[in-house]
Amino acid sequence: MIVYRLCKKEYRYDLSGHGAEMNSGRWNGKGNAALYTAGSRALAVLEVADELSITKLQIPDLPKNWNRNPPARSTQYLGDDFLKENKYLILQVPSATVTGDYNYIISPAHPDFTSVKVIMTEPFEFDSRLFQKH
Repeated sequence: MIVYRLCKKEYRYDLSGHGAEMNSGRWNGKGNAALYTAGSRALAVLEVADELSITKLQIPDLPKNWNRNPPARSTQYLGDDFLKENKYLILQVPSATVTGDYNYIISPAHPDFTSVKVIMTEPFEFDSRLFQKH
């Protein structure tokens, strides 16, 4: 499986999940390390062997308004449970912004995490129009 990760240049080789651990996200609460990746192109490409353990959350399994902003605490609980159980390396979740696409939450604490490798990095510039105020 190939997944992609977007990050600042200085963090391109940091696979610790420390950023998510310090700040929380849609799929984890503070104090739980997680590596957020996506199924589409971004800055760094991570290679994860297909035979590694993955579990999936589907939209019918999620609470109402799971994709709202700011993120619902209920989705953080789901991600926290995944990270604490440490049964699977990867949690596949539906994208909150692009219907039909998926994000992949990788657990840095899982024993198979050593199989995750950075295979390429390349610069990525955001289009400035994404941040213009109307």
